[in-house]
Amino acid sequence: QDIGRIARVILREAPDLVALQELDSATLRVDGRYIPGELGRMTGMHATFGRAIGFAGGSYGVGLLSRTEPFAVRSIPFPDYTVCVTHLSLTPEDRHASLPIIREATDTCRKPVLLAGDFNTGDAAAVLAGLGGGFRILSDTTRMTFPADNPAVRIDYILGRGLPTSATVAESAVDHTAAASDHCPLWVTLAWERGKQPGK
Repeated sequence: QDIGRIARVILREAPDLVALQELDSATLRVDGRYIPGELGRMTGMHATFGRAIGFAGGSYGVGLLSRTEPFAVRSIPFPDYTVCVTHLSLTPEDRHASLPIIREATDTCRKPVLLAGDFNTGDAAAVLAGLGGGFRILSDTTRMTFPADNPAVRIDYILGRGLPTSATVAESAVDHTAAASDHCPLWVTLAWERGKQPGK
């Protein structure tokens, strides 16, 4: 809470740039003060603040102090998770060729991945194998999804990978009453503790 100590360190080192984390802006716990601005005034530097979340009546995030004013500032929020949508081919050869492409694309994701779509196959094990492991089925695998007027096969899935250990499927359902598509809608209610990432 003693930003004077932080300012003294910055003044002693006289850097051109200072990267700041865990900053409060107008929160209750700092009595509504704008901490990045105060540090900027105390050090004679330009202050930039990037809001990450709303917190305690204000904002919480990261910041930058710079000796000269930045030409431009861009704040890029990181996602809590990545959502992918797919519709695989009717032909087995094309489906098998598509799954490694999906795997390669999602392998670059460092956050939990949700993959949903029409996989055009009832062989869920083949889908999971083609994705190279790591994914698990989150949607209801006991009920059929196609055709909507008389469901006879299950070809639609919602999958997850890299989910936090706290993640639980609170509800998983297939709606056989809706007549909005030739497929039955399916949904999953997925819950996990906010801020908890895989392995934590």
